[in-house]
Amino acid sequence: MNNTVSANMDMMKRKSSWQTVRISDVCEIDPSKRELNGIDKRTEISFGTMADLPEHKRYFSPIETKKISEVTRSGYSYFRENDVLLAKMTPCFENGKSGIALNLKNGIGFGSTEFYVLRSNGKVVADWIYFIISSDKFLEEGKHSLIGTTGRRRLIKRYIESFEIPLPPLSEQVQIASLFQSIETAIEQAEQQGKNLLNLKNQLLRKLFEEKQYGNLFSAKDFEKIKFEQIAFNISERVEPKETNLKIYVGLEHLDADNLKIERTGSPNDVIGIKLKIYKDDIIFGKRRAYQHKIAVSHFNGIASAHSMILRANEKLVEKDFLPYFMQSNAFMSRAVQISEGSLSPTIKWKILAAQEFVLPKKEKQDQLIDVFKKFDNTREEIKSQIQTLKTLKQKLLNEILG
Repeated sequence: MNNTVSANMDMMKRKSSWQTVRISDVCEIDPSKRELNGIDKRTEISFGTMADLPEHKRYFSPIETKKISEVTRSGYSYFRENDVLLAKMTPCFENGKSGIALNLKNGIGFGSTEFYVLRSNGKVVADWIYFIISSDKFLEEGKHSLIGTTGRRRLIKRYIESFEIPLPPLSEQVQIASLFQSIETAIEQAEQQGKNLLNLKNQLLRKLFEEKQYGNLFSAKDFEKIKFEQIAFNISERVEPKETNLKIYVGLEHLDADNLKIERTGSPNDVIGIKLKIYKDDIIFGKRRAYQHKIAVSHFNGIASAHSMILRANEKLVEKDFLPYFMQSNAFMSRAVQISEGSLSPTIKWKILAAQEFVLPKKEKQDQLIDVFKKFDNTREEIKSQIQTLKTLKQKLLNEILG
């Protein structure tokens, strides 16, 4: 981190000597397909869509392949190795979907018309353009240049062409890009650590509730078969959003898979129709499309989507902190998916869920597992905090570069 600060200070000293140019001065936007004339139409090329573009990841290597004859007569976008791609449609643009084309089949790529292709004219390296268009400044200002109907707005080409950027000498571009790459590498490593912890936690849940491997802490006599309705109450207190003084709304879109913490919320003023009241420590379970694994514990009073099920632990038979961890297990989730009804939006009925039997550790043994699971979650939270710190550092440096 100290090296990063030092590099940043050195970069700011040199900034006064940089040129300021428009992106169109250093990039060709949406290059012509004419340069493909003469290439065998049977040549295989890479093919990708706007949705395939990564979010805040530097490289894009589409895995689908087609033949040139299949794509040249259409309106598909054309790109080559090291071109920079930028999603032009909402919400992909606002989510930062972009990337540098890499490892293309025969060095050639085609894709949907829903992204712009930026190709350096030799005055700028691809990484420099990528980091500019992935900056908060570029994305935030770009929102004011979106046209079209709600939900299908697109970024106008003129915004990209006229966007002004600093232009250091090529050698300095490479050095600064290397600094950003080191930050991104640290972010990716931390993200992988978080994934590894989640995998370990899921392995432990699977061994306990599916494979019946109890280790040295437990034996078979420490477990019992119990119906779900014995350990959980279904709370169905209904509320009209416009008639409540509660300030927080939680929809299924606010819940993240495999995360018991609610990171985002909405407002009751933004929703209509009868909702469910939630109290602090209640469990919000996405009963619609249970395969999405959406379970969270509320740390506030509020209202929740009617597509969720509000559950409260029966503390006579289960520790309240243990119940949500059990519900995260594949043993519970697989059963939830099995008993869901409907094809388009499969949903769980409380009556059917209540009757399901599970084998759980007895209440007096649950505290030991709670401690273990909380350590997993606390460590993942620390890693998430590190990731956010690195992302903030990256954006701060970008903002300084862009003035």
